[in-house]
Amino acid sequence: MLSAMLFSIATVALCQFALYYWRAVLTGVASQPISSRILEAANVEEPLLSGDHFPKLADLYALTPKLKGKGGGLGFVGAYYHLLKRLGQAFGRFAPFASSWSEREQLLCARYAAVQIGRRLEANLAQAASLRSC
Repeated sequence: MLSAMLFSIATVALCQFALYYWRAVLTGVASQPISSRILEAANVEEPLLSGDHFPKLADLYALTPKLKGKGGGLGFVGAYYHLLKRLGQAFGRFAPFASSWSEREQLLCARYAAVQIGRRLEANLAQAASLRSC
């Protein structure tokens, strides 16, 4: 019984650590500057960027060419965005702070998608340049 309880506590602690680590990586990437070309392609100005622009940015991300050996898609960020959207709608009526927290997190997801588009485009340009030089 004691070993089962210790295993449960260790599993919960590991999951909590993984969630905090993933959130820190998401925040770190989203805090990087966004290229004006990407914002222009999404038809949005940086001061006006909001979480509502995430679907448009996710569509733009899907249009960028994938690199060989690299993963595709935005992974858990898309699921996180949709979860936040539903939580904001469900609890926003009862708790205004939940709505504002949800909007901030959705903006984080949108910024992450925009930065990832820039990274993918830069990597593709670098790969094309290296292929031309060979």
